[in-house]
Amino acid sequence: MNMEETVAHYKEDFDLFPDANDKIEYIFDLGKKHTTLDEAEKNDETFVEGCASAAWLTGECKDGKLILRGEGTSEMAKGMLTLLLDIFSNRTPDEILAFDPAKLHEMGVVELLSPVRQQSLEAFLKKVYTYAQKCSEELKIKN
Repeated sequence: MNMEETVAHYKEDFDLFPDANDKIEYIFDLGKKHTTLDEAEKNDETFVEGCASAAWLTGECKDGKLILRGEGTSEMAKGMLTLLLDIFSNRTPDEILAFDPAKLHEMGVVELLSPVRQQSLEAFLKKVYTYAQKCSEELKIKN
């Protein structure tokens, strides 16, 4: 499933819920699948600057793909990270860099986020695109 298909899949899921509270509860449920990082991976370099609650994101360029892993401290951060990692991780840097993050609005979840949480999303995306750019540059050097 490519990134657009993954977004469409989540949109279908969110469309099943009649109101905002149910959609937010679904995000919290996604957070139950949330991964954690080793303590050593939670540092200034991986800290997502601008998030409403503490969150970290690692990016590793491996076999031509960007492998992202993250951890958040709040229920909302855990759920959103799980969702966003599903969309962005294990993709080629070119696929990530070509993806228009405005498409995330199609899921029907971004507007549920408070302005502070929307800033958190922007901070996460900025870090993802920075990792993707770095991975892309590494791949060009190798080839």
